[in-house]
Amino acid sequence: MGTAGVRRGTGVVAGALALLAVSACAARPGSSPEFDEVRKHVASPAETPSATPAPAPPHNVFPVRAEAASVHYGRVHHDYPATDVFAPCGSAVVAPAAGRIVEVSTADTWSSASNEGEDRGGLSWSLAGADGVRYYGSHLATLAPETRPGATVAAGQVLGTVGRTGSARGTACHLHFGLSPICGPGDWWTRRGALTPYTYLRAWQRGTQRSPVAAVAAWRAKHGCPRTP
Repeated sequence: MGTAGVRRGTGVVAGALALLAVSACAARPGSSPEFDEVRKHVASPAETPSATPAPAPPHNVFPVRAEAASVHYGRVHHDYPATDVFAPCGSAVVAPAAGRIVEVSTADTWSSASNEGEDRGGLSWSLAGADGVRYYGSHLATLAPETRPGATVAAGQVLGTVGRTGSARGTACHLHFGLSPICGPGDWWTRRGALTPYTYLRAWQRGTQRSPVAAVAAWRAKHGCPRTP
């Protein structure tokens, strides 16, 4: 065989071998488009998109951080629904739920001579909860720097400290705590408390969940947002 024949034969053999290699590669696991040239798996799109995680349910916490034995509060309040949570002066007051601060009183302007309703709370905050409930705390000794109108807060975030400002002067340190629908602003007569918080506070203090959402919604359906005391 001449040189040309040898070259032609070699070319035929090489071509056949290449064809066999391609065929073998096509049949070999891992040679599909799901694999790139360096044999690293390339994930194909999922046929069904993964489900979006459900949002966490509303979570409430007890609004005063102190030793349980040093915290006291009763089932009833004097002339309207609310709860006075007595605790050592300076104990941390925390956000009972996630939400947004909507009102803050940074000065104690209460006078026993005038006894204006809007001044009775002394240093105080009002929180529009993400659950649709308004939470109110007053008579604080101090307010945290982050406690300002428009601030977003998390459940358990420190908002200030227990004190006796406003009409609580001369009494033991305590946090006045109220629950109401999100009305206002400036409606101190509703903000101070529309339904009794006692059963909710007891649950939160024990570390269990009890939501005031339904009760507050029912109160608003019946009373609306009163425009006067």
